[in-house]
Amino acid sequence: MKDYIEERAVEIANYIIENSATVRQTAKRFGVSKSTVHKDITDRLLQINPILARQARVILDVNKSERHIRGGLATKEKYLHQRII
Repeated sequence: MKDYIEERAVEIANYIIENSATVRQTAKRFGVSKSTVHKDITDRLLQINPILARQARVILDVNKSERHIRGGLATKEKYLHQRII
């Protein structure tokens, strides 16, 4: 594996852990796709640093379990603003 890919995977994991960031937020921050973030955490990082991979995975699992709530809140906020205008 190329060195820059390994470095990116570690940086992505650290960013997710430090900021409790979602895959979408992380992808935007690093200028990569959501698929790349997911692959970096689930595949590449597991080979490089399994402990860090598990820590990042815990955050992503929490975010995944809460995403339906965030989506509902975003929709609610959208319609509240439409009524005011």
